[in-house]
Amino acid sequence: MTRVWPPISVIMPILNEERHLRDAVHQVLSQQYDGPIEVVLAVGPSQDRTQEVADALAAEDPRVRVVPNPTGRTPNALNAAIAATRYDIIARVDGHAMLPPDYLRVAVETLEATGADNVGGIMAAEGITPFEKAVARAMTSKIGVGGARFHTGGEPGPADTVYLGVFRRSALERVGGYDEHFLRAQDWEMNYRIRKTGGLVYFQPRMRVSYRPRPNVKALAKQYFHYGRWRHVVARTHPGTINMRYLAPPAAVVGVLAGLVAAPFFWPALVLPLGYLAAILAGSVATGSGLSAKSRAWLPIAYITMHMSWGLGFLTSPPSLAKNAAARLARTQQGAGANPARH
Repeated sequence: MTRVWPPISVIMPILNEERHLRDAVHQVLSQQYDGPIEVVLAVGPSQDRTQEVADALAAEDPRVRVVPNPTGRTPNALNAAIAATRYDIIARVDGHAMLPPDYLRVAVETLEATGADNVGGIMAAEGITPFEKAVARAMTSKIGVGGARFHTGGEPGPADTVYLGVFRRSALERVGGYDEHFLRAQDWEMNYRIRKTGGLVYFQPRMRVSYRPRPNVKALAKQYFHYGRWRHVVARTHPGTINMRYLAPPAAVVGVLAGLVAAPFFWPALVLPLGYLAAILAGSVATGSGLSAKSRAWLPIAYITMHMSWGLGFLTSPPSLAKNAAARLARTQQGAGANPARH
């Protein structure tokens, strides 16, 4: 008997993706999947030819549709795309993501086998330049990102969050879609609400998606500063969601700064910044195997940039962001009319 595979809606938040968009959409449409696929591109006000490329893709293939995202923000784009979809399984894919050929098939098999509301896999960081390769190594190391399996890999099973995600529409409707207040960490925050309402988020390492790291120290620092800033918003909005893994970077920042400030008056305080530096150098030696000499030289800089930027973002995150997020969450929970996932 021939198996009937369920149709899938693929949603893609798009902004300034002229270079990668055509290849990313091609990767979706050429999936080794026998069920129907539609692709909804939510396009923000880009500074390149992204809109033209998206419109051309839609003209070339009826499976592709374009919806506007005037704000340019990722959670708004995701909700706009969800609202335009037709199918009961919804896969989030980024505009520069390169999916393996069996990604959607494995996702559906995992959804059916586990009963999960969301399944996702590994954010497989892969660099080209020596700096990018160093960052990729840091992003797949417990020294760099802790023990999150979607970064470092591991056995399949229940998880707090996963990379991207393939969802049941019913779960998105149950929690009201993405919280548009969260400019970052919107995936973690929504997966928390899915779990809080009785749903299962499941990590499947066979769903491995290639990811290109930031190309320089400034861009990496900005990325991780905002990661830390918005992870603190999640912690304030949903008390009890923070653990030692998240507190390690801000603790490192406090320790390093305290040691540097106190050192002119009490030189033994230098043990704090020097101890941190020694630990980073030792960790870089332990995790740098197989990298070129240039990449090994960049590796401790990548670790320090990620830790210090994340920690500073966490420590300086203004409480007003959490208040705004909590207010919106309360409004969303009050009525189904505020549900952006409904169609």
